[in-house]
Amino acid sequence: MSLVTRGLIVLVMGWPLFTPATARAQVVEISPMAGYRFGGDFFELITNQRVDADGAPAAGVAVNVPLHDGLQVEALFTHQEARITVPATGSRPASQWRIAVDHWMAGGLQEFGSTRARPFLTGLLGLTRYAADGDNEIRFTVSAGGGVKLFPARHLGVRFDGRVFATIVDAEGSALACSPGICLVAFDAHVVWQAEFTTGLTVVF
Repeated sequence: MSLVTRGLIVLVMGWPLFTPATARAQVVEISPMAGYRFGGDFFELITNQRVDADGAPAAGVAVNVPLHDGLQVEALFTHQEARITVPATGSRPASQWRIAVDHWMAGGLQEFGSTRARPFLTGLLGLTRYAADGDNEIRFTVSAGGGVKLFPARHLGVRFDGRVFATIVDAEGSALACSPGICLVAFDAHVVWQAEFTTGLTVVF
């Protein structure tokens, strides 16, 4: 069973654990989606080399539970996989690396209107796993985005998404000056940005 399949199963089966009891009796939207994710900084971070790749295809699933007034709780999983050619350096020949970047997110979605065309905005928090052969790292991620859902039928629709991920891959704080009860602290963070555009089929249960 592939990593993507396992991720989708865990996300769907584990969803009730993250939703309020009052929301469990309501409808659920499940939206498998596919598209393209831009931003090759993760690839360069993993290989520690400049690589000629700005992005790769991505696929995943969003699960939404409506609450009230267009507000929904959302869980999102997306998976990106690429094969990168790392240039030769010194005595080391060029090599092929298989790299994966997964986002596990949860947060909220706000729809505007209740017609068949429903624009929306999202705000999510979660974790990013980036991996290559023999190496895995997990980091904190913030995401924001928006799009539109189109419902030609009551229980079936199409979802168009655009979202940005900001992943903190390195962070450190240091005290600049302290006096009794007060400290001035400097915080330095290395953030990796990615943008993702997807289209999905929304099924309402």
